[in-house]
Amino acid sequence: MKTAIVNIGHLFTGDLDAPSRPADTVLTDGGVITRVGTASTAEVEACDVVIDAAGATLAPGLIDSHVHITFGDYTPRQRTVGFLESYLHGGVTTSISASEVHTPGRPADREGVKALALAAHSCFRDYRPGGMRVHAGSIILEPTLAVEDLGEMAGKGIWLAKAGFGAFATPYDYAPLVAAAREAGMITTMHTGAASIPGSSGIWADHVIKVNPHVSFHVNGGPVAMPDADFTRIVRESAVALQICTAGNLRTALLVARLAQEAGALDRLLIATDTPTGSGIMPLGMLYTISHLCSLGGFDPAVAFAAATGNNARVYRLRSGVIEEGRDADLLVIDACEGGAMQDAVSALANGDVTAVGAVVTAGIPRFVGRSRNTPPPIRKIRVERSNVIDDFGRSGH
Repeated sequence: MKTAIVNIGHLFTGDLDAPSRPADTVLTDGGVITRVGTASTAEVEACDVVIDAAGATLAPGLIDSHVHITFGDYTPRQRTVGFLESYLHGGVTTSISASEVHTPGRPADREGVKALALAAHSCFRDYRPGGMRVHAGSIILEPTLAVEDLGEMAGKGIWLAKAGFGAFATPYDYAPLVAAAREAGMITTMHTGAASIPGSSGIWADHVIKVNPHVSFHVNGGPVAMPDADFTRIVRESAVALQICTAGNLRTALLVARLAQEAGALDRLLIATDTPTGSGIMPLGMLYTISHLCSLGGFDPAVAFAAATGNNARVYRLRSGVIEEGRDADLLVIDACEGGAMQDAVSALANGDVTAVGAVVTAGIPRFVGRSRNTPPPIRKIRVERSNVIDDFGRSGH
């Protein structure tokens, strides 16, 4: 399918080095972005679907790098079906598993731990709820695992490994398995902060620095934060990515963001949600954290969006998250909400508002156009101008 988005008023690139750029048109073909900037009438006419952004803002689809997926579009902890499709209506086009730790009766034996990761990975290999990309199957590091198991799992397609919920005597004991997972090419992540579920333990800066995962999960607390002095240590004494989550401590999220900015390390700042957990289902969680960074932390909305898109894509080695030729065509049209005080997405985020989501495109395919079922309608009339496909893409009813 060829898709065109025209009449773009503002464009967030997702690239921290150049977070905004002028463009009035983006073209996609076969799920890939082929043009950013302008296009001829003939090029637009050659597209199967043309979306009129009506002067609204185009942004990369949000990448939530901390979602507690189990199997299918279901979360047993919240007893909710369809939560991932609902997140798509909050602008999340990619979800990355933070481990399937909430699976009832989660196994801790060697073969069970491996089987759980493989089953989750296989479940989402071809399944896209609402059109969302889902990367599932994060192996939970347990003392029952051997170093060679990580290479075996990587060979079967598992590329995520999680430290923090295993039955180790101390968090320092994760180090050999984290190193083995890194050696096998996996992205390694580590719970940070106070214990979150029975059987887990608190993990602080010294643990994270010495274990050296790729990502400090919910560094601002999941949900309870570590002592303030530890944040300076993680920023200054490591190169670990600093993931701040909606279901954590807002004050320390702002603290981490400020420390990263002062250290010239904003490329390490990632935005995620850490849901569904005890904090519940949060379809607009990513947008809320972006708006908090902008309105309370003084961040440029384009920079905050980059922390939720391109930064996640770079750390997790994804092709989405940045609007440029050759990248995956996962895109959002966002705007100020109808009835609000602001007149565009940029000023709305700076004001602390969530934006209206007027359209979501994943893999170059429109998933809905007009308004999200989870946000107020946009000020501008975002619509399908023309379609050769028998589909009006108007899936926004409550």
